[in-house]
Amino acid sequence: MQRREILEKIRRAVPDAYTAGEARAIAFEVAECFCGFRRAEAVTDPGAEVVCDGERLEEACRRIAAHVPLQYVTGRTEFYGMPFRVGEGVLIPRPETEELVQWIAAEYAGREGVRLLDVGTGSGAIAVALARLLVASTVDAADISPQALDFAAANAAANGVTLRLVRADATAPYGTFAAALPRDRYDTIVSNPPYIPRSEYALMRDNVRLYEPAEALFVEDADPLLFYREIGRKAARLLVPGGRLFFEIHEDFAEGVCRLLAEGGFVDVECRHDMNGRPRMVQCVKR
Repeated sequence: MQRREILEKIRRAVPDAYTAGEARAIAFEVAECFCGFRRAEAVTDPGAEVVCDGERLEEACRRIAAHVPLQYVTGRTEFYGMPFRVGEGVLIPRPETEELVQWIAAEYAGREGVRLLDVGTGSGAIAVALARLLVASTVDAADISPQALDFAAANAAANGVTLRLVRADATAPYGTFAAALPRDRYDTIVSNPPYIPRSEYALMRDNVRLYEPAEALFVEDADPLLFYREIGRKAARLLVPGGRLFFEIHEDFAEGVCRLLAEGGFVDVECRHDMNGRPRMVQCVKR
């Protein structure tokens, strides 16, 4: 098949929920993954004949048509300029989370030996990126999902960093949670916990709603600050004096998260906006 024919075949499989621009981007990514040619090659020589595995391409198109996320179809994504493996059972890292990583890296620029804990690490995106950015740091990462921890381990290895990975439930009693950790004190703790109210489930795109792990996305409407409260309480005991706690947050809960942290004894509570001007990140300091 010619490159243009392959791209058209993939574009036809993309559901109507995507924009024309998104459909083109999906087609280029699938073509590179399964047929071995890049966007630039498709643009400069669209009529070139390509030999690729027709069955694998058909399966990829079938999955795209069924709203399976592109990253699950290709098995890969990028975060903070680094390659990451992803698949069903692990949350796909979002670009907005890169801003949280950048904020943490800036706070610790020039400092060595930072002891960091990532709670709810998922694919390991935050932990791996910070292990690369923070000089001589020691990074531990916890998640309740064994499948997520497997992805995190693979991503740490692929990016040449060392993580100490543990299975732990952020909502468990403090003693249970702390006993699972490799150390008893940290300089900084970060978490991008579940924060989307279940009432928003129906508003999500099918590629998210039907395939990404609900336990990594949603929280009950009756207690939307559950994970912030639980992790905040544990961080108050695990952080050294002057240690920092960072969260990614739902824009609707910025005020509530900040108030919860201040009432929990943290100081210098600061909320920042993301690239779209929405309040999406919070940090605070243990006295």
